[in-house]
Amino acid sequence: MTLHINDVSKVFISEKGEMVEALSHIDLEVNDTEFICILGPSGCGKTTLLRIIAGLENASSGSVEIVRGDSGRPVPKTAMIFQEYSLYPWRSVFDNISFGLELSGASREVREEAAHRYIELVGLKGFEQSYPYELSGGMRQRVAVARALAIEPDVLLMDEPFGALDAQTRNRLQKEILEIWDKTRKTILFVTHSVDEAVYLADRIVVLTGRPGSVRELISIGLPRPRDRTSAEFAAIRRHVLDMMNESMPPGR
Repeated sequence: MTLHINDVSKVFISEKGEMVEALSHIDLEVNDTEFICILGPSGCGKTTLLRIIAGLENASSGSVEIVRGDSGRPVPKTAMIFQEYSLYPWRSVFDNISFGLELSGASREVREEAAHRYIELVGLKGFEQSYPYELSGGMRQRVAVARALAIEPDVLLMDEPFGALDAQTRNRLQKEILEIWDKTRKTILFVTHSVDEAVYLADRIVVLTGRPGSVRELISIGLPRPRDRTSAEFAAIRRHVLDMMNESMPPGR
C-alpha cells in the first residue's frame, strides 16, 4: 500500500470573502507501514492536509490516492483520531470501540471480537463497561485509538492526539502508540507541534513552511527504537529539525 499526495493545494474563502491559501502544491509519497510525523508553524495547514487525506475536505487542486498491490480488495480506508477524543459519552468503552463496525453493518459477532481484541491491545481490559467520564485523558485517547483500529484502516491519521495530556502521560502514550504500531503495522500520519515527539516517533518527519503550507524538508530518522531522548544523536536530529522549523516560521511570529 502506498499513499500518494499529488500536488495538493487548498484555498478557503474567509468570512470576509477573501481567498486564504492554506496549502500549496504538497507532494508526498508515504510507504506501507511508515510512521510519518508532520510538523510546521501554527496555521500552516497540517490539520487541513489530514482532513483532505481522510476525505473530510476536498483539495482545491491535486489529488490523494491510496494504491494497494492487491487491487481486488475493497476501497482503502482511513481513520482519523483527534485531540478531543470525540467519544460518545453515553456509550461504554466497548460500545465506543465497536461503533464504526456497527455503522458499517458488521455482525454482532464481528463487532464483539474486534472490540475485545483492541481493548486488549490498548491495555483497557477490565474497563469494557466504563463510560468516558470515568476515564482519565490518557485512557480516553486509548479508546479513540482502539475505535479507529477496529475498522481495520489502511492509514491511521492522528491530529495532535496527545496535545492535551500532561507530559508524563504523553510520554507513556508515545511508547504505547509505537508498541501498537509495531503490532499492527499500520501506516500512520501523525500531526504534532512537538519536535521532541516527532523525533521520538517518526520514520520520517515532514516539515511544512508557514501558510500556505508546502513541504520545506523531509527528514529521515535513522535511529533504532526504542530511542534515547538523552543521546547525542537524538539531540543532533532535534536541533536540525528545530532549525528547519525556525526557517519555516513566517515573519513576525
